[in-house]
Amino acid sequence: MRKIGIETGVGFFLLAGLISLAYLSVKLGDVELFGERGYTVRARFANISGLKEGASVEIAGVPVGKVSKISLSDYEAVVELLIDPEVKLQEDSIASIRTMGIIGDKYVKITPGGAEDYIGAGGEILETESAIELEELVSKYIFEKE
Repeated sequence: MRKIGIETGVGFFLLAGLISLAYLSVKLGDVELFGERGYTVRARFANISGLKEGASVEIAGVPVGKVSKISLSDYEAVVELLIDPEVKLQEDSIASIRTMGIIGDKYVKITPGGAEDYIGAGGEILETESAIELEELVSKYIFEKE
């Protein structure tokens, strides 16, 4: 009788460990199990220089979404942004590609506008600012000094 109790306890402990491992894997891997929440908007940039899918989208330093897809259309980078459903973007919002710190990861910064109309799902942010390439600035500074 006592042997069944120990085996059952070990079984529950093992099951709890596997459930904890699965939970941590999903949370740390940033995996959406039941579909992604939010709506998609597009932005066109002349240069995205190092921006990757999964990069953060921020307003005032607060994460409000992520980059879901990057493609090329008419020699411009088309970036699809998955925005949280609670966040509404004005039609005159500005999307900029910025760097976290001096040599950190790239992210998309959205500066809200003042328009009364909002961008709907599948809409497009028309005002964009491309990424600043640090290498180009340094080389321009060095070679123009001579």
